[in-house]
Amino acid sequence: MRVIHASEHVTDRPNKPSREHAHDEPISRSDLLDVFAAAERPDARTHLVGTELEKFGVRVPSATGPLEPVSYADITAVFDGLCTQFGWAPGPDRGPHGEIIELRRDGASITLEPGGQLELSGKPLKNIHETCAEFTQHYRELHAVSLPLQLSWFTAGFHPWATREEIQWMPKGRYEVMRAYLPTRGGRGLDMMLRTCTVQANFDYASEAQCGERLRVANAIAPVLAALFANSPFVEGRDTGLRTARSTVWTDVDAARCGTPAFVFEQSAFSYEQYVDWALDVPMFFVKRHGTYHPHHVSFAEYMRDGFVTPDGVRQVATWDDWTTHLSTVFPEVRIKPFIEFRSADAVPSKYLCGLPAVLQGLLYDADAGAEAWALLGALDAQARAELWFDARHAGLSAPHLQRYATRLVELAHGALERADVRDERGRTEARFVEPLATLAAGGRCPADVVTDDLGPNPGRAPEGQRRLVRAFYFAGVEV
Repeated sequence: MRVIHASEHVTDRPNKPSREHAHDEPISRSDLLDVFAAAERPDARTHLVGTELEKFGVRVPSATGPLEPVSYADITAVFDGLCTQFGWAPGPDRGPHGEIIELRRDGASITLEPGGQLELSGKPLKNIHETCAEFTQHYRELHAVSLPLQLSWFTAGFHPWATREEIQWMPKGRYEVMRAYLPTRGGRGLDMMLRTCTVQANFDYASEAQCGERLRVANAIAPVLAALFANSPFVEGRDTGLRTARSTVWTDVDAARCGTPAFVFEQSAFSYEQYVDWALDVPMFFVKRHGTYHPHHVSFAEYMRDGFVTPDGVRQVATWDDWTTHLSTVFPEVRIKPFIEFRSADAVPSKYLCGLPAVLQGLLYDADAGAEAWALLGALDAQARAELWFDARHAGLSAPHLQRYATRLVELAHGALERADVRDERGRTEARFVEPLATLAAGGRCPADVVTDDLGPNPGRAPEGQRRLVRAFYFAGVEV
């Protein structure tokens, strides 16, 4: 047994190349693999967990009037409060006119999504006890600065009532490029940017082989966890019949950069080169130079071959920074960035939030649990996986096979976390974080079902419906 104290220091991941790369010098194909090799942590005892949560914000201007999606002015006020009261500081990234668009503190960051969704990217931590403490602190800080500003924050996978036109775009250069380009690739790119929120969890690996094993297990279980965490039944005030509208949006964003790459389930042994080859074929969004985002929509392979000429006539060649930026603009269900990033879950209430990193830690960091999870789902063919995703999005855990899978995965994760025997100051193991998920699975209900049972199929877009929706998905700030 190991007792964990929340004050213990944790070092960040070593995101340095395995050999020295100047960030602005040209790179060759052989250099591309260095990103992934550099992230290896051969000692499993040093493997960390990082968690990210996005949430929607609304202004509450009166006791009975309509709620207004947050503006950048609201975000600025929140940022000011977090800096002056809680020691956050502006990060180096800036908007097109110098706007503050990120905060940083002790290895964590708070950033803006395109529609003003606020994202905490937590520090890589040693266990889920620390993750839970981190998000509790985030709630308290966000709550404290939001109350006097009359702001409320809530967690749902898709904005439950706002239209695209009602949401203000945030001043971030890359979003301007994406806003123009994604509609040429699919029909729901702007919805993805403006009206979706997720909870994500990030994991380490010791070697190329282990990276492949964990990547495959994570992809195999992704539709089941999407059903377990489904929390976006409403669009523009009405029940869509979907359990996760957010996940459905991702099917019509950009097929080249989304979904599950075909190589993940191939029989051949995994290699970093497989992921590199896939990412090289994905079209770029932009080339960033001196803070300016230049639209450039060829594949990264073409960019490496041909370079790019900026409007002022300066020829650019692919650099280390270009490659690492490009890796952050591909959007598969499970991404190597270079840590393994699980991206398939809707944003959920605090009750379930720490369950995502917990269940994934149990299944990915325990070899026996991971092997059993793979035995459960790894043999499915492409058609069966597609059907599983469809059922996850439309039925959630009310589909009997998804309920069975979810129940078994939660059992496996619970056992793994019990075996790890990492305890908090009250003697509890990390297994306690998956117990709310076990309750959901046992009842065949996802968070979306809990909300629709309470609100019915049509809460609407009128002020009282908006308030009922915020109360159902509430996270912090003013209670409406």
